[in-house]
Formats: sequence, C-alpha cells, structure tokens
Amino acid sequence: MDTENPSATTPAQSRIRGKNHPDGDRVAGVVHDHVRHTENFTVIGNDLAQHPELSLLAIGLACYIQSVRPGTAVDIKTLAARFPEGPTRIAAALRELEGHGYLRRTRERTTTGQIVTRTVSCNRPGHRASREPATRRPARRTAPDEPAPRKRLPAVPQPSYSSPGLLRTAVDVLASLRRHDPRLLLSATDAEHLAPGVAAWLERDLTPTAVSHALTANLPDEPLVRPAALLAHRLAAQLPPPPPFSPPAAPTPERHPWQTCDGCERAFRAPTPGHCRDCRADRSPGGRLP
Repeated sequence: MDTENPSATTPAQSRIRGKNHPDGDRVAGVVHDHVRHTENFTVIGNDLAQHPELSLLAIGLACYIQSVRPGTAVDIKTLAARFPEGPTRIAAALRELEGHGYLRRTRERTTTGQIVTRTVSCNRPGHRASREPATRRPARRTAPDEPAPRKRLPAVPQPSYSSPGLLRTAVDVLASLRRHDPRLLLSATDAEHLAPGVAAWLERDLTPTAVSHALTANLPDEPLVRPAALLAHRLAAQLPPPPPFSPPAAPTPERHPWQTCDGCERAFRAPTPGHCRDCRADRSPGGRLP
C-alpha cells in the first residue's frame, strides 16, 4: 500500500502557451512592463529613439538634451564632466545630431562682447516652432530715429466737396467722441485721416450729434486696441445713402412795399411812390392804364 510523502517536492508544471502568456507564443524579444508617467517625464519621438543612422551615444545624448530645462549648459566640457564618455566621443555625437537636424549651434556675441555658442534643440527636425525662447536671444533694440512700423488705417468715404468749414466740424465731432467713451481718444494723425469720412456723413444731411451717436453706439466691451481702425470701419460700412432728391421750391412772389397814392392818398403796393391803379386809369387817355 502506497503512502503519501508530504515532504516530497511537487513536480514543476509545464508552461501553458496561449492567451495566459504575456506575449502569446513568442518566447524571445522584449516584453514591456510600462507604467504611465504623470510627472517628471519627457516625450521622445520614435524617429529619434529608433533612428536608423544615429549612433547609440548620439541618441542617448539627444534624449538627455531634450529632457533638461531651457538654459542648461550642453557644451562639450559640461557634458564630458556629466557622462563617462570623453570629450572626443561627445563632440562626435553632437556633430551627428547637428548633421541630422536635432541640434542647431551658432556662435553669437553677447552685449558684453563675449563670443558664446548658442544651442537650439529640435525634437522634430524640419518643423521649427513658431518662436524660440526669448531668454536665449537678446532683444533687438530700436534706434531712436527708427520708428516702429504702424499698420495703415482702413480707407474712409470722401465727401463730394470738402470745404474747410465742413472738415473743421468733422474734426470737432471726432474730438468729442472721447466724452462718450474714453477709449475713443484719437491722435491728431488719426483724426486727420478720419475727418473726410465724417464730412461725407455730414453732407448727407446728418447732424453732428447723429454722426457721433452712430460711431459710439454698441461698442465692444473688450479693450479697443485700435480705436481709429474701428471708427474707420464704421464710417465706411455704415455710410447712409444720400438724402432723397427734392425739386427746388418755386420762387416766392415779390411783395412790394406799401405806397400812398399821390392823387387819392389811398394805400397801394408798388416798388416806387406814385399813383394807385384807379388814379392812373383816370389820368391816362381813354381811361386805360398804360
């Protein structure tokens, strides 16, 4: 009769291939055991990590450079002190990255006259960002006699006849707009550009008050970056039609002053003193008026 030996070792079970295996039927090659990063990580593109031409040192060095903060020194001396590879191998790796577009290195002179190497790291060669960090490039100073370019204002309507008085009234309308809204404070140059447009409104039988109301009604709540451009747009887009044509009025009949008849002293209207109609009839031959 057989007896059970509790101390006997259990024979090893054979591995069952299939869905329970983390990689199916494959027994060779890497198996990823990844955890999703939520902090302190850098996104590296597969075009760099699996680059077919770069050396392993160049790929690793590019990953390191892309992971550091802007402003970190990445010159050959600093990298050689940070990694076990010597300056010669690191310099060769940097040249690889520069040749494939992952680095751009230029020599620039600082404001103190010192020559430094400026290094720009590109995670996607050929796709430059919209702007590069301003902390690495000194801002260009504008000379006092070199004015900044000013964007041209939109065109405004022109009056059919720009009399000096009409333009003066138009400028007064523009100057008064800031009383309705302080954001509509205009420069003399802007007022000179807009004045013909306001004059075109005034000659269409609109009062200065009506023009001012049309330009200041329903202004946006956000800050007005270019108030003159907004007014120019309104002057052109909301220009009212000409007033309706009305035929000239018939001339008013001339009314002569009252005169006193020299014959009967009766009052009558005439351009000059003399006789009334009846007295002239009596004095004329045949009783007819001349």
